[in-house]
Amino acid sequence: MHVGLEWAGEACDLLIALHARRSAESIRQYKNHFPERPLLVVLTGTDLYRDLPASKEARRSLALADRVVVLQEDARRKLPKAIRRKTRVVYQSSSASLRHRPPANSFRVAVVGHLRPEKDPFRAVLALARLEGEDLELVQLGAPLDPALGRDAKRWMKRDPRYRWLGSVPHAQALRWIARSHLLVVSSVMEGGANVICEAARIGTPVVGSRMSGNIGMLGRNYPGLYRLLDEKGLAKLIHGFSSDKKSYGKLKRALQKRRPLFAPAAERASLNRVVRSLLA
Repeated sequence: MHVGLEWAGEACDLLIALHARRSAESIRQYKNHFPERPLLVVLTGTDLYRDLPASKEARRSLALADRVVVLQEDARRKLPKAIRRKTRVVYQSSSASLRHRPPANSFRVAVVGHLRPEKDPFRAVLALARLEGEDLELVQLGAPLDPALGRDAKRWMKRDPRYRWLGSVPHAQALRWIARSHLLVVSSVMEGGANVICEAARIGTPVVGSRMSGNIGMLGRNYPGLYRLLDEKGLAKLIHGFSSDKKSYGKLKRALQKRRPLFAPAAERASLNRVVRSLLA
C-alpha cells in the first residue's frame, strides 16, 4: 500500500481517495488512465455539509466512484439517491483502554476539541451559566485555532470558577480527562462523525451532543442525550437532569453502551475489508 497527498500516476489495483473535493483532480486523472479499475471515495464532514452542495468537482468525484464510504449512518441521507446505492458506512474506531472513573465529589462535564466555530465551542459554558451548584464543573480541552477564541475562554474562566480551559494537551491526557468526566459534550454545528464520540463510547463516558447529522449518525436518532442545535437552555436542562437523577444518567449510559460495539477496531477493519473485497472480487 502506498499513501500520498495525491495520485502521481502509479499503477494500483484500487485507489482510495479521502475527500471528494480535495482529491478531485487525482480522482479525475486516475479514472482517465484506468477507467476499469475500482475507485473508493471516503467522505468527511467537510465534504458532506460544505463542499458537495457547492462543488462540481466534489459531485464529479462521487459520480466516478465505484464505492463511497461515509463515517456514520445519517450521512447517507445527505447524498443523492443514485449515490446512496453505492455508499457504505464504516464507523471510525478507538482502541482506548481506559475505563470510566468520574470523581465522586463533583459532577464533571468535559468538552474536547480545538476551539473553532464549527465546534460551537462555548455552548457548554453558556449552559453552565444557567445552572447553579458548586458541585458542577466544566473542563475544556483544545487549542484556539482563532486567537480570539482563546481570549474568550480566558474571560469565561474569570466569570465562572467552575469552568477551566486547559488548552491543547497530548491525546493520552485528553483521553484521561474523558475517562474522569461524567459527561462529554459534543456541541458541533458541522461534523462528519466525531472520533471523540468513538473514544468516549469505548471508555464508557456518556455523551451529550447537538442534534445535527454527524452526532445523530454516531449516537442514533433516538439517543436520549441530544439537544437542539445552538440551544444552551436545552443543553443545560440535559446536564441538570443527568447530574441530579441517577436513573436518567443510567439510561444515558446504557444507550451509549449499545453503540459501543460499532466503534471497536475489529468492527472498523471488518467493515472496510468488506468494502474493499467487494471492489476487488
